[in-house]
Amino acid sequence: MATTRKKKAGSKKSGSKKSGAKKSSTPAKHPGARKAAADRRYGPAASESVATELHELKEGTLRSGSGKKVTNRQQAIAIGLSEARRAGAKVPPRTARKKK
Repeated sequence: MATTRKKKAGSKKSGSKKSGAKKSSTPAKHPGARKAAADRRYGPAASESVATELHELKEGTLRSGSGKKVTNRQQAIAIGLSEARRAGAKVPPRTARKKK
């Protein structure tokens, strides 16, 4: 009579080792890949406007609506986006302010 061996619960075939991580079926995007124009949040005209305002900030000629000199980088970006909105560039609307 032939004896049959029972396999142990944790036994594997020898020679084929698999890593624990599975590969996804969709290929990973290249980290430097450019987004399509429709997917972008800001249009190219908006970035030009912001770049202009930042250049003025660095020169020291940027002024706010009240006429005071702008020294804050974030304020310069906000001014550039605001002007881009007025010009009709693709810029998302301002976020609503919280009520106190």
